This record gives sequence, C-alpha cells and structure tokens, in this order.
Amino acid sequence: MSLTRRARLRALAKINLELRVLGRRPDGYHELRTIFQTISLADSIEIALTPARRTTIELADDLHIADNLVTRAARAAMDAMRATGRVEMRLTKRIPMGAGLGGGSSDAAAVLLALPALAGRILPMDRLRQLGEELGSDVPFFLLGGAAVGIGRGTELFPLPDWKPLAGVLVSPGIHISTAEAYALLNSRLTSESQQNKMVTFQSRVWDGGVSRATCNDFETVAVERHPAIGAIKRRMLRAGASMAMMTGSGSAVFGVFPGPAPASEVFRLFRKERAFRFSLVGRARYRAMWWRTLEEHITAKVWPPQDRKEP
Repeated sequence: MSLTRRARLRALAKINLELRVLGRRPDGYHELRTIFQTISLADSIEIALTPARRTTIELADDLHIADNLVTRAARAAMDAMRATGRVEMRLTKRIPMGAGLGGGSSDAAAVLLALPALAGRILPMDRLRQLGEELGSDVPFFLLGGAAVGIGRGTELFPLPDWKPLAGVLVSPGIHISTAEAYALLNSRLTSESQQNKMVTFQSRVWDGGVSRATCNDFETVAVERHPAIGAIKRRMLRAGASMAMMTGSGSAVFGVFPGPAPASEVFRLFRKERAFRFSLVGRARYRAMWWRTLEEHITAKVWPPQDRKEP
C-alpha cells in the first residue's frame, strides 16, 4: 500500500478593494492601509507527499520560475514540521503574473496550508503566519481568505464580515509593473495628501463595507499616467454599469464589480478580445469550506487551519 498522500489545491487570487500608501517605514517597507478580498480566479497545484529519510522537493510548471515561492513554501513547511519526505508538485497558472492579483503568494500559502494535513502534523496558525511573512507580504492574507483589513506591510490582518458573492470581471492588459517601480513612481507624491486624510477616508470605506464606487488605489494614478490603457479599461467598466472599478495592487489588472452575474457576463463579452476573466467574491466561510473539501480525506475535523495529527 502506497504511503503517498495527494491533494489537488486551488490557490485563489485576491483584489484590493482599497489601497492607501502612507509613507516609507524605518525598516524600508511602506506603511499600508488596504482591504483584501479573495476571488474565484485560481491557480491549480497538484501536490503529493511521500515519507522518506530526507526531504526532496520537485516542482513541474510551464513557467520555470527561478526560486519559485511554491518550492520555498514547501521547504519552509517541512523544516518547521521537522518532517522529511518527497514533495512532488505540479503548478498550473491561470492567475496573470505581475498583475497585482497575488498569484505567487496564494500558491505559497496553499502549500503551507496543505502540507501539514498531508504530513499528519500540526503547524499552529501563528507559526504558519510567521512562515508566510518570511515568504512575502501578501502570503499571510491567503492563510485567512475572505475580506480583511491589512495594515503595516499588509501582514497585520483584521477579518471583515463576508459580503455577498458579487460577480466581477477582471481584465489583465499585459502591462508589467514591478512593485519596486510602482513604489518609486509613487514616493514623490506621498506628501500630496496628508496621512490623516488617508486614514479617515480609509476608515470610512471599511465602515461602508468596502464595495463602493468611490474607492481609491494610490498606485492607480501613477500607473495610469505611465500606461493610459489601464485608465481606459476602468472607464469602460464604469460606463458598463460597474458598482466599482479599480486597478488592483500595484497593477496592472483592472477589475469591475457588478450587481449580478448577468450584467457581469454581458460586460465580459465586451472584453472578449482582451485577456478577461469572470469571477465572484469569495468570502471566508466559502474559502474555508473549499479547503475542508480539498483535504477531507486527510483531516478528521473542520478546524482552521485544516490539519490533522494522524501520521501518514
């Protein structure tokens, strides 16, 4: 009988419903205020763990990304559990890269969530969060899912109630904006609006529920100046009836949220000649249910994170 334990994971993308940058911190990072939200667009990861005397990690993917976060996450999880074994993974990308959707971070978080269940070990959430922070600022959010306020580097997370699974359309214009470039473009403007004003408007947005037409992403203005196509996509979304439309993260993907699936499908057809995706907002309850279904043969209780003490 094979001791290999397998799972097929869905690593969901995220959008930022609000993103304000307050300024540079003493540690070199920037102080952020953001609202994260998971969406149904997802990468797929096939993962298998076989007990062995030493740990080996193999990743098959079409992109051949050097120093992939997925392999780093697998190594970090195995070391933290003090487990050894052969970890085999196949990554199928659907989330556009370099678009502000957190695909690499979500892939890494998916591996952190899955490996303890496959290994029959326990990694408490505090330890998982620490591993996530070491891998990247967005990784801890994907250990939580749903909607959440992120402050500091974006790693200090405060869960928000689930909103309706509103329908959306996402367009990736194929413009690569590196995070370093985005911050460099933004830094000269960080004093144009007081931190107090930004915090007041951000607080209002959280109280309003986050999904409103008057949202703000500080990166969007500088990105549109450099790449007008981003602004054109947003305007088309709003003219088509989006309840909100905005660039996500540091760019360059633009999303629009609509009151129902029918108008979203109609707008999706308007962008059929571009790289467009339909999606829905995924709340925390749905996010956790997805993970429990994914790992149900390896866990005995619906706890979070989805782990089991049973040895493979």
